[in-house]
Amino acid sequence: MRKIKLKILEKKPSLFTRLTLGILMFLLAASLAYAVWSLPTQALGLSAEVAKNVEMSGVSNPVTAVLLNYRSYDTLLELGVLLLALFGVWSLGGVSANKSSFVNPILDFLSRFLVPVFILFSGYLLWVGGFAPGGAFQAGAVLAAAGVLLFLNDWQLERKYSGFSLRFVLVLGLVLFVAIGFGFVFLDRVFLEYPPQLAGGLILLIEAAATLSIGISLAALFLGRDPSVKSDSKIDTGVHK
Repeated sequence: MRKIKLKILEKKPSLFTRLTLGILMFLLAASLAYAVWSLPTQALGLSAEVAKNVEMSGVSNPVTAVLLNYRSYDTLLELGVLLLALFGVWSLGGVSANKSSFVNPILDFLSRFLVPVFILFSGYLLWVGGFAPGGAFQAGAVLAAAGVLLFLNDWQLERKYSGFSLRFVLVLGLVLFVAIGFGFVFLDRVFLEYPPQLAGGLILLIEAAATLSIGISLAALFLGRDPSVKSDSKIDTGVHK
């Protein structure tokens, strides 16, 4: 069975497939180049309007105001794309988990020391995003780095947390984002239009949920498979715990 899988993976695509992909990639690259070349040399933009109305956004950082209030549709779609990418990876079956009995003392020390630091720094980036550079995506990336470091050290998620609990956290950011957006529709407001007096708290709530979803999604993408699917394959390196 293993040889059959290797033969399937080693099978090269046909000449027609390679030519088709090459033409499509060339057209995509040409379109992007044309779009960049067509940009005006001097664009007024909306920075003045953002600065004028930033107090009504609920935050003082203009970047966070744009991403979570003025242009929150884009951020909502980015969360959806990240989630779809993860489900796409899981649908492929993933790679086998080759567990090694070798303990890297340096990696083990770094994991124990840096993971708590990464988690604290992630929380700081989340909090500071309202008035300085930071926010959910930066905090989520740092949180994912902690997960990657744990996976490199052969850490395994317990089975009781790899089912519903994991999936709940993965969709939490997107579901809460949509729920808050639709919640104000019933109050005669536009989708994702926050009341100015509640905007700050709502943005922080959305970013907190998004940080967890982004961090877990990125770490799961690095793992390359559904954590609930266990593998019994093991590599014996001759050095045991």
